[in-house]
Amino acid sequence: MDDLMRDAESLLDKTSLSDGLDRRDFLKVALGSGFAAATLPVMAQNVVKTDTAGLTAGTITVTVHGQNVPVYRAQPEGKTKLPVILVVSEIFGVHEHIADVARRFAKQGYLALAPDLFVRQGDATKVASIADLQRDIIAKTPDEQVFADLDAVVDWARTNGGNGDKIAITGFCWGGRITWLYAAHNPAIKAGVAWYGRLKGDVNANFPRHPIDVAGTLKVPVLGLYGAKDTGIPQDSVAAMETALALGPSKSAFVIYPNSGHAFHADYRPSYVEADAKDGWQRTLAWFRQNGVN
Repeated sequence: MDDLMRDAESLLDKTSLSDGLDRRDFLKVALGSGFAAATLPVMAQNVVKTDTAGLTAGTITVTVHGQNVPVYRAQPEGKTKLPVILVVSEIFGVHEHIADVARRFAKQGYLALAPDLFVRQGDATKVASIADLQRDIIAKTPDEQVFADLDAVVDWARTNGGNGDKIAITGFCWGGRITWLYAAHNPAIKAGVAWYGRLKGDVNANFPRHPIDVAGTLKVPVLGLYGAKDTGIPQDSVAAMETALALGPSKSAFVIYPNSGHAFHADYRPSYVEADAKDGWQRTLAWFRQNGVN
């Protein structure tokens, strides 16, 4: 809660409150009375703003076992046989920052698809607190369900302007973990970029494996972009992942940013580190080109 309060205060420095309300009093009330965890960051303007000029962009629907799954789609207008990027969100779901990332890929010539992978569990943008979000949505979203939804999105891409031979995946935080796992799950994936995704953890029926568990057999090259100051992902877990990957065939790699913590790419949050985010973005594009997804 203290970290969330600090983030929120920093964001409110970019906004204004009327009626003489004290900022910290407002935040205490908001955070304790149903103020959506995911909307606090969105109160600030994204640093990077990507328009839709020359793009086809908006939400489409993919049906998976009778469930309609919303997917934010962005692509160059009128183009077909496009390389495909799956964009997997943080725990906050597909909000404006994730949509903007999809548009950034579209501007580079990709068909970018960001599915709402929490749709069965609830609306991640309207949950009252981080604890509630973790308990009521994240903990109840099984990996196998996520993989099935992403499989269906890949199938949609193949029949709607995407090149089935050029498919990659990237994700942030929760989505970074999924990036590693889905790269191991689907042989159609040619490359992945995982931004500060958890590598180790407890296992249960919903989360039977973590990236460390698939590292030795992973075939897809995945680039891991991590912050040395990320207290939630200690460097010893990164070192263990590197050791496990070295025993396998994937030719994956890590870039560790010494001045960054978690969520350094999230340009709508105080955690944003512009230099490292920009460097990571360029490395992401280069990684996909290097592995034939362009």
